[in-house]
Amino acid sequence: MQLVPADPTVLHPFPDQPRVVLLKPLVKSPLIEVGEYSYYDDPDDATAFETRNVLYHYGPEKLRIGKFCAFGTGVRFIMNGANHRMDGPSTFPFPIMGGSWSEHFDLISGLPGRGDTVVGNDVWFGYGVMVMPGVRIGHGAVIASGSVVVDDVPDYGVVGGNPAKLIRTRYSEDEVARLLAVAWWDWPAEHLTEHVRTVMSGTIDELEKAAPRG
Repeated sequence: MQLVPADPTVLHPFPDQPRVVLLKPLVKSPLIEVGEYSYYDDPDDATAFETRNVLYHYGPEKLRIGKFCAFGTGVRFIMNGANHRMDGPSTFPFPIMGGSWSEHFDLISGLPGRGDTVVGNDVWFGYGVMVMPGVRIGHGAVIASGSVVVDDVPDYGVVGGNPAKLIRTRYSEDEVARLLAVAWWDWPAEHLTEHVRTVMSGTIDELEKAAPRG
């Protein structure tokens, strides 16, 4: 039987489960980049991910999400537009109220930011995670439910809590280097389809042996 890869262009990979959406065919904002097969699960309205789950996103900073990421219900990305000034007596954003106050919009637009928010490949986000602006989350990381991620997360790190702290790493430093070198998320879809069981449950040795040659 010919092995056929899953289709990364469909909105609902499970036709009878509208709560699950693939993000790449869903997202339209030029400020959000998503890799193939990354999905969001929400029983209320998964298709509203751009407006309900990516907040205060006025640019120019981008949200960059890799391939094969899994987002539990209620994951939120807080973007740099949420920042308020803290170097004066008041944190209130007067210029956005309009009128002559808007003449001072530079007091808001000139706020320093932490740059793009970047999520690697194969990252699993539990229920209700909040990611703060400019955070970088490494490949293969796991973010526990309810976490508030304020700092960068290493490749294959497991973090949890508020603020999220490193609980453990899924592999040793040498093993992480081998996993990053094999980069299974970049394999051709047909080759990946042939080796799904190895990717999901094999050893690193088996994964390396399965990697495409040439």
